[in-house]
Amino acid sequence: MKYLSRPMWALVCAIALAAPAFAQEFKVGFVNTDRIFREANTAKQAQSKLEQEFSRREKELAELGNSLKGLSERYEREAPTLSESQRQQRQKQLIDQDREFQRKRREYQEDLNARKNEELQQVLERANRVVKQVAEQEKYDLILQEAVYINPKHDITDKVIRALNAAK
Repeated sequence: MKYLSRPMWALVCAIALAAPAFAQEFKVGFVNTDRIFREANTAKQAQSKLEQEFSRREKELAELGNSLKGLSERYEREAPTLSESQRQQRQKQLIDQDREFQRKRREYQEDLNARKNEELQQVLERANRVVKQVAEQEKYDLILQEAVYINPKHDITDKVIRALNAAK
């Protein structure tokens, strides 16, 4: 038993002595993509472009919702004075209009999400090119985009945002 423990101790000591040298050669960085999406000019431009592109539809949808709400309130006020057939007809109209409103709202959300994903994908592709450039220039061995915890000294997000903003 003693014979096996000495070589093991020697191996552990050799690894412990070599570890600091290895750690100095291995350079790690971290990029916070959420911050890039919030702070980079390209991301802000993409957000502005989306708002401009969808503002008309959003306004129409809001107007349609307000109209539907007004019709519903009007029906509630007038329902006691309407005949049964008129009440059923108005209810059917309200249900049909509500269905149409829900359909348009769902289509709007789907279109907005699809376009948002397209724009964010373009921003992410640009950011990844910049990350690669920074990594090559500063000789990083590994760049992470997601981590539970990262020491702030390894965060290169500011460099990436500055490079992205300068690229335009």
